[in-house]
Amino acid sequence: MRKRRILITGASGLLGLNTAVEAVKAHEVFGQVNRHPLRTEAFTTIQADLLAPGALERLLDQTRPDWVIHCAALANVDACENDPLQARQLNSEVPCQLAELVARGGARLLHVSTDAVFDGQRGGYTEEDAPHPLGTYAQTKLDGERGVLAANPKAIVARVNLFGWSISGTRSLAEFFFHKLFTGQPCMGFTDVIFCPMLANDLGLVFLKMLDAGLSGLYHAVGSECTSKYEFGLRIARRFDLDESLIAPKSVHEGGLKAARSLNLTLRTDRLTQALGEPLPGLSTGLEGFYTLYQQGYPHWVEQLQEG
Repeated sequence: MRKRRILITGASGLLGLNTAVEAVKAHEVFGQVNRHPLRTEAFTTIQADLLAPGALERLLDQTRPDWVIHCAALANVDACENDPLQARQLNSEVPCQLAELVARGGARLLHVSTDAVFDGQRGGYTEEDAPHPLGTYAQTKLDGERGVLAANPKAIVARVNLFGWSISGTRSLAEFFFHKLFTGQPCMGFTDVIFCPMLANDLGLVFLKMLDAGLSGLYHAVGSECTSKYEFGLRIARRFDLDESLIAPKSVHEGGLKAARSLNLTLRTDRLTQALGEPLPGLSTGLEGFYTLYQQGYPHWVEQLQEG
């Protein structure tokens, strides 16, 4: 894989930051941030509000990327319900504009979407299955997918689910369980929500392989092992030798969540594994990586990247 100039949007977020950390090992990386500036020499950061007029054009002119990995989004499900206008702007309109500009400039684009475009009634979804979004977040992400591929048929759209270490320490379910259990606090784990998470660092490396392979179109890029959120919490507890009895098995309907959640978000990844010629990382690998990063002081290092 030859060295590329890579622009990663949303570089202060869970996925964007960990993707940048992995990508900079072999490439020149530019990370776009907005409300959460970073203090790092690991890669070049650029402050830009993607909703500002001309911001996308300036960002591309400034970085002249070979590849663009678009991670920026309004990903908080309840926040999308509270502000559907901003959700539509960030999750639908910006990706479409970016896809058109990237196509015009000749770079390659990977746009990050979500497994939540499905209603979770049956699971085992393939890329050919018709999505049925349950809420504003899922609908705006689906609209973004469709707009990106319409504007730039050579783009990659990757539906994902992930966990990892973030700047705030609150961006992923793994962090939620870890911090609750580490401080001895009881918490809930949903027994009826099934998902296929991948460690963010592993996912970033998968993105690089997808771009290097010249893929285009829609792919499911989730972990090769699926589990309930309750079982996921138990596995975090066991790996870190924490008290798993603090996790109460509950139904999602007992969680007091505002927005509807899909229950069975198991996705088939056959198309991507065949295209890459190798299996995708599984949960066991990801949890081991999550633990190893903790042992290496990675969460503290990531926390120190935050300015202010």
